[in-house]
Amino acid sequence: MLIQNAKDFEGQVYDYLIRDGKIKAMGVGLLPGDEEVLDAKGLTILPAFLDTHCHWRTPGYEYKEDIATGSAAAAAGGYTYVNLMPNTKPVCSDAEIAHAVEAKAREIGLCDVNQTVSITKNFDGHTIDHLLSLPEDVRFITEDGNGVMNNATMARVFAIAAERGLTVMSHAEDREISPWDYRLAENIETVRNCHLAEYYGTRLHMCHVSTREAVDMVRQSRRRGARVTCEVTPHHLWFDDSRLQYKVNPPIRKADDVAALVEAIKDGTVSCIGTDHAPHSAEDKAKGAAGMVGLETAFAVCYTKLCRMEGLPLELLSFLMSSGPAQILGVDDRKGRLAPGYDADIVLVETEQMFTVHADALHSKSKNCPYDGENLYGKIMLTLKGGKVTYRAEN
Repeated sequence: MLIQNAKDFEGQVYDYLIRDGKIKAMGVGLLPGDEEVLDAKGLTILPAFLDTHCHWRTPGYEYKEDIATGSAAAAAGGYTYVNLMPNTKPVCSDAEIAHAVEAKAREIGLCDVNQTVSITKNFDGHTIDHLLSLPEDVRFITEDGNGVMNNATMARVFAIAAERGLTVMSHAEDREISPWDYRLAENIETVRNCHLAEYYGTRLHMCHVSTREAVDMVRQSRRRGARVTCEVTPHHLWFDDSRLQYKVNPPIRKADDVAALVEAIKDGTVSCIGTDHAPHSAEDKAKGAAGMVGLETAFAVCYTKLCRMEGLPLELLSFLMSSGPAQILGVDDRKGRLAPGYDADIVLVETEQMFTVHADALHSKSKNCPYDGENLYGKIMLTLKGGKVTYRAEN
């Protein structure tokens, strides 16, 4: 395939030659051989996105989302790689479940998947023996949606993770405190886990950081040389609690928290955008389930907020959604960049025309989308994975 007339970050027009699933060459006036020619017509070309934090609900909760609908939602959002959380039924506490999920995603072929494994066995809060027998291809552990309450257990986890080369992904919440002060609940566990990362030299990734105090703790820990990264979500950048009352975990924060997250993006404290795509049925949402879908709206929300409203360069947003997460997930040798030799995982976006989000039109099985009716910039027009079209906008 030859992609012609695609704009880069600075608006310069280039061609991109794709062969055997890789970017073969890029430049001006490239000529096709027998390749299909795709005229980008001035659309902006970006490396496809990677998501550090996603829920597809397999196994056990496929009525909310399954691998096929999750893959379709990812492709429609410009994603070709997602990192899935283990809060399934049964909990993903072993490599067998992880490998089955990954194999199904490969069969569908729209999006590559890494399936994380739970820190404690079946989220019981204390059993960690399974970590000692995980194969080398399992590299990320998390208690997402829960957090490990016991300090001694978590200290042993960080020691094991450092020895075995695992990355701990932290959902920071002290659940004894969160019923009456969720800010304090997040901040306390952020302090503990950053300290443990410093003490043991463990790789730590803080999920969905949402308070000004928590992001500053990450900043200080990184300055001291800790191997700590963090993500922020599109919804914690777009909404504050004066604009939206919608149950997510962690909650929508105050306006000064949003400002602190934006500042942390500017100074490099934030390493990536993670969607925390959390599909629920309408019935479960009515019963109080926390979370929202986000794969299909992530780029547009972040582009509108960070680039259009805050004046940040598109190149920085691309880093946060592509190269940054590729580094964290350990695939930056082949994904996250537009460069010869890299996977031809590419997204074409329309950055100039505003569009309206319609929840009913989303590809996700679930429609719990508080962006319904929002007018945004940054519509995904085409997604390529390995040089093959996985999504094309209808108009």
